[in-house]
Amino acid sequence: MNEPTITPRTVRNFMRALQGMGVDSYLFDEGDRMTLSKLRKEVRQCRKCPLAATRRNVVFGEGDARARLVFVGEAPGEEEDMQGRPFVGRAGKLLDQLIERIGLGRGDVYVCNVLKCRPPGNRDPEEQERELCKHYLFAQLELIKPKIICTLGRHAYNTLLGVDERITRIRGVLTTYRGTPLLPTYHPSFLLRNQNRVNEAWDDMEKLRQLL
Repeated sequence: MNEPTITPRTVRNFMRALQGMGVDSYLFDEGDRMTLSKLRKEVRQCRKCPLAATRRNVVFGEGDARARLVFVGEAPGEEEDMQGRPFVGRAGKLLDQLIERIGLGRGDVYVCNVLKCRPPGNRDPEEQERELCKHYLFAQLELIKPKIICTLGRHAYNTLLGVDERITRIRGVLTTYRGTPLLPTYHPSFLLRNQNRVNEAWDDMEKLRQLL
């Protein structure tokens, strides 16, 4: 899989993300460049919050490193923690169906979460956890440079935009993240519990298809 090229704007934004991770400087050798693979190694070594002590695996993200579309969820669940991959349980199967609705496959997009480690009991991410982990997500998006971002649930949306909104208020309303179009929709786990909302998610996938 080819890695994306890095522009000066990407480097500047990535350096800001590194500073948010507590890294004051990063040395780039001539011909060297930051990639998702290198960032993955950095994340695997993270011990910034207590989730590092309870995780089985870091769930960094996966998919096309040049994806036009990135899906961002909130945090890994039990199955994801066991396998080290995002969205592999029942919610993952539903996400695959949503992606197919756009006319794409899982390998055509990139899928990741705000948190890279599972919160115990699959509880919601805590504010401090999101604050400590969000810069990894920011860096991923800077490296991939997608054409559009689709947030799954309120936590991903609120983390990227720095707000506190309910998903039922902002679902399907197009906005932007650092100049990139962002469309929020329901988290697949929410849809499994509220199947009467599935048609709304289908509508959102049609919007994504048109935007792509």
